[in-house]
Amino acid sequence: MKLRIFMMGLMAATFACTAFAQQPIVIKFSHVVATDTPKGKGAEFFKQKAEELTKGRVKIEVYPNSTLYKDKEEMEALQLGAVQMLAPSLAKFGPLGVKEFELFDLPFIFDNYQELHKVTTGPVGKSLLKKLESKGILGLAYWDNGFKVMSANKPLRMPEDFKGLKMRIQSSNVLEAQMRALGALPQKMAFSEVYQALQTGVVDGTENPPSNLYTQKMHEVQKYVTLSDHGYLGYAVIVNKKFWESLPADIRQQLETAMEQATRYANQIAKVENDQALEAVRKSGKSEIITLTPEQKKAWKKALVKVHEQMADRIGKDLIESVYKETGFDPKKL
Repeated sequence: MKLRIFMMGLMAATFACTAFAQQPIVIKFSHVVATDTPKGKGAEFFKQKAEELTKGRVKIEVYPNSTLYKDKEEMEALQLGAVQMLAPSLAKFGPLGVKEFELFDLPFIFDNYQELHKVTTGPVGKSLLKKLESKGILGLAYWDNGFKVMSANKPLRMPEDFKGLKMRIQSSNVLEAQMRALGALPQKMAFSEVYQALQTGVVDGTENPPSNLYTQKMHEVQKYVTLSDHGYLGYAVIVNKKFWESLPADIRQQLETAMEQATRYANQIAKVENDQALEAVRKSGKSEIITLTPEQKKAWKKALVKVHEQMADRIGKDLIESVYKETGFDPKKL
C-alpha cells in the first residue's frame, strides 16, 4: 500500500511541475463521505468557486465516498503528495501525532454551534491548525458536520443500556474512552466499512451526525436512533504544505477566497442538512427516534464528563480549561 501511494505521489509531483507550465493546475480533493452531505456539498462548492475565481487556471477534482482513498490511507497520501487536499474528521489528527485535536471528540464539551464556533474561529482553533505544519500539512478551515446521535438495535435511553454493545468508532482514544465509560465495547473501523458491519452484526451500533447516518443508509440496519447530541463531528480542510506553498501567490490568494466562501456555505448548510436527514430517517419508518428526557440527558452527561479528566494528560489540561472558559462549561455543576 505504501509503495502504491508513494508511486502515485511521485507521478503527482511530476505532473504538478508540468502543470504550472501547461495549465490548468489540478488539485485532487479526496474525502470519505457522500456528495449529498455537508462536507460533500462544501467540496463541490469549493470546486465551483475555485475554478470560477482562478478563471480556469485551477481544476479541482473531487473524489467522494472513499473512491480514491479510505480513512486510513488518505493522510499518508496527502503527506506524500499523491493527493493535494483532504477534509478529514478532526479525530484523524490524534493518530497523526497531534493529540490536541482530540479535544473536539470530548463528549458534551460543546452544547451548541455558537459555543463551538467561539473555539474554531478563535485563538484555540488557529493554534491547533498551526500544529499541523510540522507534519507537512497546512490547515485552511474548519467545516461543521454536526452533533452526533447514537444508533443501535436496542433502545439507548440510559448509560447502562450500552453495556456489552459493540459500538463502531473512529480511530480516537477519546472516543474509545467515551464508549468504555458507557460500558460499551469500542470497535475502530473505517467509515466505508460501517454499513456492512452493522448489517452483518459485526458491530451493534455507532455514532454519527444524522446526515452521515442517512446518506450511508445506516438507519436501514439500525432499529433505534437516540438524539443524544453527545459529541461533535467536524472536519479540517487541509492541503499538502509543499504543494500549497509552490502555487503562484495570486492563485493561492484566489483559492483562499474560494475556501472562505465554501466554509461559510458548508457551515450554514450543516444544521439544515442534518435536520432534513433526521426527518428523512423518521419518515422512512425503519428506525425509531428516541428523544431523551432532561433527566436521561443529565445521566449521560454525568457518565461521560469523567472522560474529560481521563484525557487531560493526553490532550492538555490547560487546553481543555481554555475551552471551558470560552464556552462557560463547568463540569462541577453536573
